[in-house]
Amino acid sequence: MGRTLIIGAGGVGNVVAKKCVMNSDVFTEICLASRTLAKPNNIRDEIRQYLGKDIQTAAVDADDAKQVVELIKKFKPEIVINVALPYQDLPIMDACLETGVHYLDTANYEPRDVAKFEYSWQWAYQERFAKKGILAVLGSGFDPGVTNVYCAYAQKNLFDTIRTIDILDCNAGSHGKAFATNFNPEINIREVTQPARYWEKGQWRETPPIIEEGSVHFLHEYPGVGTYDSYLLYHEEMESLVKNIRGLERIRFWMTFGQQYLTHLRVLQNVGMTRIDEVDYDGCKVVPLKFLKAVLPEPSSLGKNYIGKTHIGCVIHGQKNGKDKGVYLFNICDHAETYKEVQGQAISYTTGVPAMIGAMMVLRGIWKGQGVFNIEQFDPDPFMEQLNKQGLPWKVIDYNKSL
Repeated sequence: MGRTLIIGAGGVGNVVAKKCVMNSDVFTEICLASRTLAKPNNIRDEIRQYLGKDIQTAAVDADDAKQVVELIKKFKPEIVINVALPYQDLPIMDACLETGVHYLDTANYEPRDVAKFEYSWQWAYQERFAKKGILAVLGSGFDPGVTNVYCAYAQKNLFDTIRTIDILDCNAGSHGKAFATNFNPEINIREVTQPARYWEKGQWRETPPIIEEGSVHFLHEYPGVGTYDSYLLYHEEMESLVKNIRGLERIRFWMTFGQQYLTHLRVLQNVGMTRIDEVDYDGCKVVPLKFLKAVLPEPSSLGKNYIGKTHIGCVIHGQKNGKDKGVYLFNICDHAETYKEVQGQAISYTTGVPAMIGAMMVLRGIWKGQGVFNIEQFDPDPFMEQLNKQGLPWKVIDYNKSL
């Protein structure tokens, strides 16, 4: 049904490639590309070993739209799944525009020199993608991604009016490392060291970063995994949900962090290792955060010894038939089980599986459109159905507590 080009061969790219292979009725030909061939070839070899199938691999510099164009013209995909770095969203979108190929990603664009991520740069492509007659699907991971679909599902099927949304992300697992990030260290640390923001009554409100005094946090009981300290954080799906969920009065995003992680992060921040500007070292220009990334554990290497579970969901309050209503939509994912299936940890799995499902929706013609769309703008029901089939089953429970 569809030739698929996957750009990015880290932990998420590994999951996307293997789950696409597992759905070969939809993804008939697959090419996995990265800056060098080492990672794609390793994933290809594991696919041969564990799944008995084959994929193509390629080397491409995703910062260079011309190289991506050349690869697209050579492989001739129907869709490009972008699980490379957020810096590379725009060059890949440019390449899709030039070649007339559908585009899908899991995280919004941010520039290299400023720790600022928002959808404005990608939303600006709306007219050009529409004119070209192709579709760009933004944020088809878990958060953003599945959490957006949960909200769209609730809006369509569970509520007449939604007033508040709280997105809650808990990693209750342990990788046994003193300090490591579950996805790209550079992106992760840039994200969590910024001021937190939430949306309430038509405006954005700001609070201190999670590692500073005055940060907002509370103890939350995550059904199925336990009670953890959860910190207010800014996350990109809120930016699109405030536009697409009718009547919304407030939306917040919470993530769990252990004290050991926060202590390490404070020290790294205090000594300048989280800086994203260049410093001179012995006549060489070095970005401290990039150097830190080089010495920290590779996230894709954490899976083998990872134990415990993740819990990601949405607490939604509103009204149905004139009565107040609250629900909790969530998924629980086991690190050890995902490693058995795809040789990867649950953070990568919960991002990679929805990327595959989003591409499936496009290739099957279930999600259609011309232009740039966030994932909650499509019919959520078929996506929710596939979550149950593809390894990310969801639950919905009544939840009348206020957060």
